[in-house]
Amino acid sequence: MKISAIVSLKKEVLDPQGKVVKQTLKNMGYENIANVRQGKHFEIEINETDKKKAKEIIEEICKKLLTNVVIEDYTIDLKEWNHL
Repeated sequence: MKISAIVSLKKEVLDPQGKVVKQTLKNMGYENIANVRQGKHFEIEINETDKKKAKEIIEEICKKLLTNVVIEDYTIDLKEWNHL
């Protein structure tokens, strides 16, 4: 099973990298860009067929390693992917 975990800064946390990307896009002529937030995307392949158990394992991984829970949130997509 392949699972997607997306980690992003909490809304109340300033995102200097996103701000730089937004300004660069404006400098490139993309005046309609309202906001940019940066994040991390992880594709995790797990040898588990039970979706509930897989979600529990990925939740634990996100909390212990992938996410700084003080400043970041995460979402998990449990869809089984056919292609990467």
